[in-house]
Amino acid sequence: MQLFYSKDISETTTEFTFSREESRHITKVLRKKEGDTLYITNGDGLSCQGIITFSSLNTCRIQIENKKHILGKSYNIHLVVAPTKMNDRYEWFLEKATEIGVQEITPVICDHSERKVIKLERFERILQSAMKQSLQYYLPKLNPVISFTNFIKYKKTDQLLIAHCEEAKKQAIKEVLIPGNDITILIGPEGDFSNKEIEIALQSGYTPVTLGETRLRTETAAIIAAHSIVFLNS
Repeated sequence: MQLFYSKDISETTTEFTFSREESRHITKVLRKKEGDTLYITNGDGLSCQGIITFSSLNTCRIQIENKKHILGKSYNIHLVVAPTKMNDRYEWFLEKATEIGVQEITPVICDHSERKVIKLERFERILQSAMKQSLQYYLPKLNPVISFTNFIKYKKTDQLLIAHCEEAKKQAIKEVLIPGNDITILIGPEGDFSNKEIEIALQSGYTPVTLGETRLRTETAAIIAAHSIVFLNS
């Protein structure tokens, strides 16, 4: 099974034409033809089955025959992760977070951040590709980059966690997680959060957690945190 994506498909859509770029990929690269079946999602839980009714190099039109809504998780995972110095590492994180089933991602700029500019359009394409590859029907929400100070002011969920490397009293995620709760977890840059940022987070209701005994890269820490939450909710 191969999954395709378009945000423009809804519950009421009966016929749909792919973009020129996607049509070209479907007809030329995948060699799909009239009468073939395609599976499509809008990234918001909608699963569609359609038949190609017209196929050319630049146009692929389908008639949608079956639709159903796929239920998502009963809880929401929001990863707030500082951009990494090497951009390809953050892109790897985005791909794996999508495969795991994270629902929301926010790039956050911290005191020790070395990278402060990101390419949201490229990140969106990576998320879409990972969603299709892993046969999922929910596209993670990617928020605009934001400073740590501004983020901490207004983002609240059932449970708020911060993973940092400072010597302090911290608990394992399994010791604090309440299954079924929406969760936000902060992951800092290569240089970790500053002491000031950690103190602000604690004052804002964040619980400090450990991700193990070794020092992890930013992208590794984010994936371990996401996997732990999913595993403990299973």
